[in-house]
Amino acid sequence: MKKYFNVNIEFDRQMVNKIIENTISTGGKGYVCAIESNNLTVANKNIEFGRIVNNALVNICDGSMLALILGKIHRQKFKSYIGADLFIEYIEKKCYRQYFLGNTPEILSALKDNLSQIDPRIRNMTFSELPFREVEDFDYPAIAEKINDDDPDIVWVSLGAPKQEFFMAKLLPYLHRGIMFGFGATFNFNAGIGHVKRAPEWMRRLKMEWLYRAFEEPYKNIPRYWNFIRILPSLVGKEMRRHRG
Repeated sequence: MKKYFNVNIEFDRQMVNKIIENTISTGGKGYVCAIESNNLTVANKNIEFGRIVNNALVNICDGSMLALILGKIHRQKFKSYIGADLFIEYIEKKCYRQYFLGNTPEILSALKDNLSQIDPRIRNMTFSELPFREVEDFDYPAIAEKINDDDPDIVWVSLGAPKQEFFMAKLLPYLHRGIMFGFGATFNFNAGIGHVKRAPEWMRRLKMEWLYRAFEEPYKNIPRYWNFIRILPSLVGKEMRRHRG
């Protein structure tokens, strides 16, 4: 991975998948973060969060506009690797034992029904909610014990950013093996219920998924986008100087 805007990001999809699959096959462990405008903003403002994302096994670029901006600076054709797309890819591989952690009982139930239509074995995999509490207050040894007993290859974590990234970093020392993915709303996208849905395909093609999310959850996402816009000029200036130097 290389650093962009002070955060490690891997743009090569083949390399991302190679790292993930090699880690699983060798019994290793780690976590994967999806870097988009909000995570990038927090990583540049919060030293501890920046350390967490930069200690990830690998990070993907979860924002099309972010990939476009960095591509312009570095004069390369960078492509995003959206977390929701990676999620479905690994469901469709039908070769890994998976564990689904977080979100609500209603979302988890609908998610299990929908994913089981893709891979019937998922019906017998674990879908576990988490109590609502601060990230410091989770019983990490107890959560890890349940996961270790299940022995999954992959643990999908849905707590929302940046909480899920802090959660994965705190849980990692207690896990025996496996890769955690913090992809937030992916559970909601694939459950087919509730108000949080993924943008239509035509908006994704036009790199406007961020706009759909802004209108879908304005009180949550518009302040996040504004915070990113505020720090973007400084990040771009530093990145351009680093690229030239």
